[in-house]
Amino acid sequence: MKIRVLYHDHCFDGAAAAAFFSRFVEGAYHPGAEFQFTGMAHTASQYFDDSLFDGDENAIVDFKYSSNPRLTWWFDHHQSAFLTEEDAAHWRLDTSGRKVFDPAFRSCTAFIAQVARTKFNWEAPDLAELVEAANIIDGAQYDDAKSAVELGTPAMKLTLVIESVNGSETVQQIIRWMRHRKLADIIADPVIQEQYVPLHERHLRSIEVIRERGRSEDGVVFFDLADFGVEGYNKFVPYYIYPESTYTVSVSTSSFRTKVSVGTNPWTKCQPLRNLASICERYGGGGHPRVGAISFAKGDVDSARRVAAEIVGELKK
Repeated sequence: MKIRVLYHDHCFDGAAAAAFFSRFVEGAYHPGAEFQFTGMAHTASQYFDDSLFDGDENAIVDFKYSSNPRLTWWFDHHQSAFLTEEDAAHWRLDTSGRKVFDPAFRSCTAFIAQVARTKFNWEAPDLAELVEAANIIDGAQYDDAKSAVELGTPAMKLTLVIESVNGSETVQQIIRWMRHRKLADIIADPVIQEQYVPLHERHLRSIEVIRERGRSEDGVVFFDLADFGVEGYNKFVPYYIYPESTYTVSVSTSSFRTKVSVGTNPWTKCQPLRNLASICERYGGGGHPRVGAISFAKGDVDSARRVAAEIVGELKK
């Protein structure tokens, strides 16, 4: 039995969801199954190629829905869960009970854990640490920005590796280890430490770049990293540097896209009134009410900068 699991790549919650889901399916339905993992990234022209669904069973966790008939399981908690209205209509007609969606959950991992427990009578007490970490990280439930940026816990250190490492091989190794190992043991493994040390040095440099490039005005922090070769950054750094801010907007580039990121300060003293997922959806992106993103084609920095400027203007009002 081969089970293909498509997960949100370079995301702690995506990795944790893939680990928890595979343990659940193995324990409840298919002991000894072979699990193959495929990382998914949001792109300007998002679609699911049929070749992705090559398992005897196929799952998507922490990522958008697909109406492919070979899809067996789906768990997601993003407001922007459907690529099209047709996909949403297709999901509403599903009667399997194995394709579930609830944007009220802070993390997809916690969502899967609850559904597995309440609907399928399956639990994994040894994964409680993983579920709690995913809830804190994806739900931004840190005590303060310092805790989020200074990486004091094994989960935060692993987040840095998962979000910043090149390719998917290391992330998928972490997923396989998450299924049974404690997070402290994973981050201490020499294979992961070899990745972590240079990534941590880059993380410290990125803080200084954002400090240099960032501008805070009317509660909105904006910075443009497109010309600095910074591929990804800790999304809490702007609030670490500018604790008075309510929102952040940034432009960055990677090997496959240009990206506008939009976020809300979890520790703001002002009441955030804007649904960032809804704002991003207008430009073809999406996310959660308090954090979202928009993907553009690789190299399309001009479009990203134009949209970022429009969103900054809107959030200042």
